[in-house]
Amino acid sequence: MAELILTEEGLIQKHKKERKELQAQIQILKKSICKGDKKKKKEVTEEISRLEETLDERQEEESTRWRVAHLNINNTEDDNIEDYSNEVIKDDAQHEQLTHRVSKAQKRRDKKANAEKERNQRIIEQEALNVFGKRNVELQAIKKILHERDLMMFDIPSDGHCLYNAVAHQLKIIGETPLNFQELRLKTSVYLREKMNEFLPFISNPDSDNLLSPEQYEKYCSDVADTNAWGGAIELQVLSHVLKCPIEVVQASGAPYIVGNEYSNGKKMILTYHRHMYELGAHYNSVTKYVKAEES
Repeated sequence: MAELILTEEGLIQKHKKERKELQAQIQILKKSICKGDKKKKKEVTEEISRLEETLDERQEEESTRWRVAHLNINNTEDDNIEDYSNEVIKDDAQHEQLTHRVSKAQKRRDKKANAEKERNQRIIEQEALNVFGKRNVELQAIKKILHERDLMMFDIPSDGHCLYNAVAHQLKIIGETPLNFQELRLKTSVYLREKMNEFLPFISNPDSDNLLSPEQYEKYCSDVADTNAWGGAIELQVLSHVLKCPIEVVQASGAPYIVGNEYSNGKKMILTYHRHMYELGAHYNSVTKYVKAEES
C-alpha cells in the first residue's frame, strides 16, 4: 500500500516545503537571463509556468487522495459497536481496492515526476554553468567593453568562415567596396602565395610543430581559398594588407590590438575575438553601433 500522510498539517507542511524549493529553482532560472535577451526570457518564463502548473496538479491530487483516504476512516467512527467490525472489514476492502488502483496510477505519475525533477535539476545546473562558465564570463566582458564605446556585438555564424564574414560585414559598415567571404578568401590566398618568403617562417604544421615545406605551404594557400579552414592571426594580417585598412580586435582581457596600423585613411574595421565561444575553437564576430534593446 502507498504510504499516507496521517495528518492534514503534515500534508500542508510538505506542500509548503515544495513551494519553497520551487521558488528557489525559479530564482536561479530568472538570474540566468542576460539583460536584453528576449529569447532566453521567453524560454525561462515558459519553463517557470510549466513547473508551477506541474506542482499545482500534483499537490491537488495529493490533497484529494488524502481527503478520500481519511473520509473512509472518519465514516466508521459513527457506527455502533455491533456493526463496527463488518464496516471496518468492508471499508478496509474498499480502501485496499482504491489504494491498489491509486498505487498503480501513482507509480506511473511518480516515475514521470521523478524524471521531470531530475531533468529540471539538470537544467538548473546547466544554467548555473552557463552563467558562471568561461564562455559567458568572456562574452559579458566583451559586451561591457563594447558598450563603453557605444558599440554592440554583431553575431557571425560559426562555420569556419567567421573571420572572413566578419570582415565582409565591416566593409559594409565603413562604406568600403563590399566583398563576400569567398572573394576575401581568394584575395588572402593570392597574397599568401605572393609573399611566401615572408609568411612561411611563421606557419607550422599543427601535427608536428615543424615549419611547413613549400609543398605544404601551397596546400595551406589552397585550403584558404577553397575550404572552410579557420582564419587566424596570419589571415588577419593579410586581410589588413589586401584591403589597406587597419583592423582592431577587441578581446575580453587585455587591451585591443590593431593590425595594419600603417594604413591611415580614417577608416578602421573592428572585430571581437572569442576564445571560448564554441567548443570547436576560437571565433570572430563583427560589431555595430549600440542600439538599446526594447523592453518586452
